[in-house]
Amino acid sequence: MMDLTSRPHMSILRTLQLLIQRGGWDRTGIDDIQRDEASATSSNALPKIAATPLSTTTLENNEINLSTKRASGFIDPEVERVNNKSVTCMIQKREIGPTFNAGQKCRINNHFLPNRMIPVAKYKSRAFCGSYSSDGKLLVTASQDNLLRIYNTQDGEFHEYKKIFAQNVSWSILDTAFSPDGNYIAYSSWSDALYLCSIYGDSTIQEALPLAPSDLGRFCVFSLVFSCDGKEILGAANDGCLYCYDRECHQPAIKIKGHTDDVNAVAFADNTSQILYSGGDDGLCKVWDRRTLNEANPHPVGVLAGHMDGITFIDPRGDGRYLLTNSKDQSIKLWDVRAFSSKEAEVNTRKAVANQDWDYRWHTHVPKQLYTSTSLLEGDTSIMTYRGHMVVQTLIRCHFSPAATTGQRYIYTGCGHGRIVIYDLLTGNIVRTLEGHEGCVRDVSWHPYHQEIISASWDGVIGCWRYSSQDSCPGTGDSEWSDSCDQNWRSPD
Repeated sequence: MMDLTSRPHMSILRTLQLLIQRGGWDRTGIDDIQRDEASATSSNALPKIAATPLSTTTLENNEINLSTKRASGFIDPEVERVNNKSVTCMIQKREIGPTFNAGQKCRINNHFLPNRMIPVAKYKSRAFCGSYSSDGKLLVTASQDNLLRIYNTQDGEFHEYKKIFAQNVSWSILDTAFSPDGNYIAYSSWSDALYLCSIYGDSTIQEALPLAPSDLGRFCVFSLVFSCDGKEILGAANDGCLYCYDRECHQPAIKIKGHTDDVNAVAFADNTSQILYSGGDDGLCKVWDRRTLNEANPHPVGVLAGHMDGITFIDPRGDGRYLLTNSKDQSIKLWDVRAFSSKEAEVNTRKAVANQDWDYRWHTHVPKQLYTSTSLLEGDTSIMTYRGHMVVQTLIRCHFSPAATTGQRYIYTGCGHGRIVIYDLLTGNIVRTLEGHEGCVRDVSWHPYHQEIISASWDGVIGCWRYSSQDSCPGTGDSEWSDSCDQNWRSPD
């Protein structure tokens, strides 16, 4: 227990040098070259983003604008106008009136966004994954030493409950997922199978879930997720395919040849498990309906085009309508799946991706044109674009903030320069830049019911971020209670 205190113009020589110094894909320690990279990452300032104001016109005319304002307490639902009451006034009113509603609780919580990191653990190898279970009672981390570590978090502390040694791992564990019932963990790596292990039973007994033929060559699942009923696991693979494994039949149920390059991200749109999202190195996010799918000749029901480089992660809002995509073009995009892109937009995205002359894995200095770009690709149907974080070295994740505590008011993401960046969904402005890591932050996870964020970094540190009045940031609403709030703020009852 720890107390909570080539591309075409890529430098081939540099790539070979890195691979040789790393000792190939199977080496798990952080050697000198990795430490040098981590130091370089932490010492470089984020590139200056173009100061051109973000256009919020499309977002303002979309339903998500009003629904987010209501859910986060920005609008008083009783009178349908902006809530200008201070937190102090809200508390005084509560003394003579009813208790806080959900939106009012979120509005108070949003004055106390996490701002200080307390290390949970320090590993001797890179941390790739870190995520809470759906109820927030467990945390799982995965690192390049082939270990999954499960922590019990029910009392606000992090008690290491179990270590699980992953099987047949090459390079690193790349993704993990809790089963909906909270009894199992699935994980993926450079392997022709997923692996499933019990959280509360004997974790040395692990079930292999084979996906690829053994003669396929190097095979990897970059992203995986359970269906809502836990009967299926959806995976995104480096062969351009989506795989759906049926746990009851003990075999792959669906294989969709969906992309022309690596598929980096997959997700279920909602609890029905019928609508699937996939995103790949072709820069396209595709929407699939299993009810109309012809596996022999698969066609998506729609395509979301607008990114200029590959997609690294997809996060659905959970309502079957909205989703986020993170991309190597250094942007996050918010989409409404009711507005698909045209064939021309799809062609424009493919051209933009083909014209990229850098490789995010080795080039930590992002091309200036990606940061200075203020225009959208022709045909881009995204609602909003968010810029200010760095996507380099690995498949960095982004998410909507939790509905219960923030009303999904924010978008948060890891960063190749060792930061967590929190955006205001409604304006695109950065409301927090959390600094404390010395290496790339690959994974981030916001507790579903408390104002705390977990970060998993390539410096080997698992961090827990909470609000501290000593580190309050001007202009974000912290000053209102800065003298009276607790050191570590948690949600109001």
